[in-house]
Amino acid sequence: MSNLISLEKVSKSYGIRPLLTEVSLGIGVGERIGIVGRNGGGKTTLLEVMTGLEEPDTGRVSMNRGLLIGYLHQGDGLHDDHTVREAVLRGKADHEWAADYRTREVVEVLLAGLDLDRIVDGLSGGERRRCSLAALLLDEWDLMVLDEPTNHLDVEAVAWLAGHMKTRSSALVVVTHDRWFLDEVVETTWEVHDGEVDSFEGGYAAYVLAKAERSRQASASESRRQNLMKKELAWLRRGAPARTSKPKFRIDAANQLIEDVPPPRDRFELQKFATQRLGKDVVDIEDVDLTRGDKQLLSHATWRLGPGDRVGIVGVNGAGKSSVLKLISGELEPDKGRVKRGRTIALRQLAQSAKEDLPPDARVLGTVEGIRRVTKTADGEISATSMLERFGFTGDRLTARIADLSGGERRRFELLRSLLDEPNVLLLDEPTNDLDIETLNVLEDFLDGWPGTLIVVSHDRYFLERVTDTVWGLMGDGQIRMLPRGVDEYLERRAAGVNAAPYQATSASNTSSAKPAAAAASVAPAAPKAKAGGAEERNARKAVARIDKQLAKITAEQGEIEAEMAVSGNDHVKLGALAARLGVLGEQKDALELEWLEASAILEG
Repeated sequence: MSNLISLEKVSKSYGIRPLLTEVSLGIGVGERIGIVGRNGGGKTTLLEVMTGLEEPDTGRVSMNRGLLIGYLHQGDGLHDDHTVREAVLRGKADHEWAADYRTREVVEVLLAGLDLDRIVDGLSGGERRRCSLAALLLDEWDLMVLDEPTNHLDVEAVAWLAGHMKTRSSALVVVTHDRWFLDEVVETTWEVHDGEVDSFEGGYAAYVLAKAERSRQASASESRRQNLMKKELAWLRRGAPARTSKPKFRIDAANQLIEDVPPPRDRFELQKFATQRLGKDVVDIEDVDLTRGDKQLLSHATWRLGPGDRVGIVGVNGAGKSSVLKLISGELEPDKGRVKRGRTIALRQLAQSAKEDLPPDARVLGTVEGIRRVTKTADGEISATSMLERFGFTGDRLTARIADLSGGERRRFELLRSLLDEPNVLLLDEPTNDLDIETLNVLEDFLDGWPGTLIVVSHDRYFLERVTDTVWGLMGDGQIRMLPRGVDEYLERRAAGVNAAPYQATSASNTSSAKPAAAAASVAPAAPKAKAGGAEERNARKAVARIDKQLAKITAEQGEIEAEMAVSGNDHVKLGALAARLGVLGEQKDALELEWLEASAILEG
């Protein structure tokens, strides 16, 4: 296969720092390549050198004559005085662009909610980004180069983009920290580090497996790095086995690394620790209405968060995800209903745009030590310096001025500050923005031992599935609904245009002690009903009888599980499995009780 672009012994430095050192590689026709590596490690530099935007210091870059390259930069090249229609659709009228199904699909997904005749100058950064991506996708290219294409896209749009890229015949080179996207789209992964570019067959899962195998063979001495890699490998093999079915290389040796590795976190132990810190009451959203502008986000919604719950929230942009976090934190008050917060909660929120309230001349290490020198986790105590090192602040970065930190470093620093405050309730709103994959691994590792209630809003599907136990959706009907099968179920229901099943929002860890019937009754206001007909009344009686039997069986099984948990001692694996089963039964019980209430209402009518 001939290469579209070839690099031969290419080197590139900025100042005294070498980012690429005698790198030789090529991009073939139709290849799909993902690039990973630390922020500042040379990923964007590699893109700019290979596309001719930057000249190498030494070496040679050659490309096919007439090669058409579409490049999505982290900035954008939009003209401020153009309309969205001019910038994306070259001024085409609606009947012109809508006649082409591919154009119509791009516009419907990426420009949803945007007035095509709006001036670019008034758009937000995220809207400009989506316009740039849409314009790029509407042209044909031999090679597409995408630098962080999933930024500012919700989970649904990321899934659509992955499917779209797989249908294109052009070659693809993509830099992204979205590991799910890498697994779905790319066939080869390049890791940029220390001036070198290592190539791995397959997507992110394959990259982790191969890297673990290489580390085993080389007997690497970086114990902390090794442990993180093994933990990530254990997650991939246990939590998402389908992802590892594609690699063609032998993985038996890599699997030996995780034979004795426990699951990433001990859910039962964390909930036990969290209950000690928080008590039984954390946050109860009760019969709440919430309106922002002219849009009603919540309508008679009830949701209960218990100690140690780890939940993710999904929904389209504008569905109200960030508003729900603000409701929990107290930054927003409901229009109706109430939000009840436990007396012992210590809450911290990391917003999408961190508000920097530190003097610019403050230093990294001094600032952190001024907050707390030692922080506690379920695994023990960690010093502030060790935490900084884990989050990538080493060497001269430990004493760097706050004003001199890059965007990614500021994000890491703000996250670290939140964790050092030792909150027992943590709200994360798009926490993966500006973080590289290595830092995400560190954050996930830390959260594995963090004993508190965690609520995450993120478009990063991999991160969401990795750090949370349950996923809830804002489906546009004013409710916060449980999605037992997680993001997959959310995408299926969105595609089918239906809402999630009416699981009432009681926390998974508290299902056995909550009062689901009362909670279910508060979901919607009572409405006058016509008197039921004979057939409807008979069906309602049958439903009540059936549900009573099912509820009795579930209650009996819950009792058996609780008794088994009481005698299971310190068998954490068994206790975790029993707790998970108890949670599932609680969800089934909530749904049945809601169905019972509806049937009873017919009989009472």
